[in-house]
Amino acid sequence: MSKNHRLREALGSDRLIAAMAAHNPLAARLAEAAGFDAIWGSGFELSASHALPDASILPMGTHLEMMRAIAARVSVPLIADIDTGFGNAVNVSYVVPQYEAAGASAVVIEDKSFPKDTSLRAGGRQDLVSIAEFCGKVEAAVAARIDPDFRVIARVEALIAGRGRAEAIERGLAYADAGADAILIHSKQKTPDEILAFVAAWPGPVPLVLVPTAYPQLSEADIAALGKVRIVIYGNHAIRAAVGAMRDVFARIRRDGGIREVDALLPCVDEIMRLQGDDHLRELESRFLR
Repeated sequence: MSKNHRLREALGSDRLIAAMAAHNPLAARLAEAAGFDAIWGSGFELSASHALPDASILPMGTHLEMMRAIAARVSVPLIADIDTGFGNAVNVSYVVPQYEAAGASAVVIEDKSFPKDTSLRAGGRQDLVSIAEFCGKVEAAVAARIDPDFRVIARVEALIAGRGRAEAIERGLAYADAGADAILIHSKQKTPDEILAFVAAWPGPVPLVLVPTAYPQLSEADIAALGKVRIVIYGNHAIRAAVGAMRDVFARIRRDGGIREVDALLPCVDEIMRLQGDDHLRELESRFLR
């Protein structure tokens, strides 16, 4: 069963799957090894790894090539975060086949204007395009896919923009009618009340996707019990974990004036080489190098 088909079946089932964000193949492999069902190809994390804001600054090619690299190194589906689609509906028509060819099993497109501002930024510029314009993007994405199992997920930012639940539902229903296979509903409230109210009121024919970054008290068991959500995405935890760990280790080395104390706390070099696929390299050498 292909990755695309597995993701399609999961969205059509009654179970919840969990996707972990990744900004490089190593993070993706660690997420897969930890038991996550899918990888979230995060634009935020990739921007952060380049020390740049998540504001449509990195070019599409940088993100696309990272998605290609991630997809090649994991066996679970990759959900690619393509922000606003890198342009209008015509751009989306060209973009989607490239992500599909790169090995993604789905794309998520959000209904903000270009250039976007990251959703959780305090006081951020959260301008939305019209419903009609975004429906054109969804229709273009659906028409452009080659494999019918490839999923198009529409991300509704009405709650982020302070537009309220009624508009969020109106937008979600319109995007589902345009062909979206799922609706990602996002909120920056510090409690899950806004999201829970949306999920309870959602009358749409397609499942929902949640990203509980702002309301971490909502567990997977809580989300599964809602009955309408099929994917939970942990949207920035890989880069946050990496930053925290590197900051701590770097500070310890400067404090100690060397690596003697910190070295025992770190994964050994052999473990890193294993994650790099060193065993496979040795097998190739034994078979082919003469």
